[in-house]
Amino acid sequence: MARTATTTDAFNAVAEAGRRQLLDALADGEATVGELVERLGFTQPQVSKHLGVLRAVDLVSVRVDGRRRWYRLNGPALQPVHDWVRSFEHTWNARLDRLDDLLAELQTTEGTP
Repeated sequence: MARTATTTDAFNAVAEAGRRQLLDALADGEATVGELVERLGFTQPQVSKHLGVLRAVDLVSVRVDGRRRWYRLNGPALQPVHDWVRSFEHTWNARLDRLDDLLAELQTTEGTP
């Protein structure tokens, strides 16, 4: 089965850990490639390649200021990923509530001989 291109949608773009790290770094505000290289410890070609993928799916935008390019996160483009993850919220909350109940029960039974 052929692998889906990373530039088809936000899900494929964020599937790679390095691109998620770039998104995290850009959550603090605009940054240049050089700043991202320094902050993340990636090589310049790695950062540029990942930014290209993120730009292709509109997760990152760029602002040109003279010779510098400032990259920033496009939060609304992450909405489909957020909505998908949020669909699991009820299930995980219910499981965590059951775990809390079990732990409370275990603590109660440990206290009684």
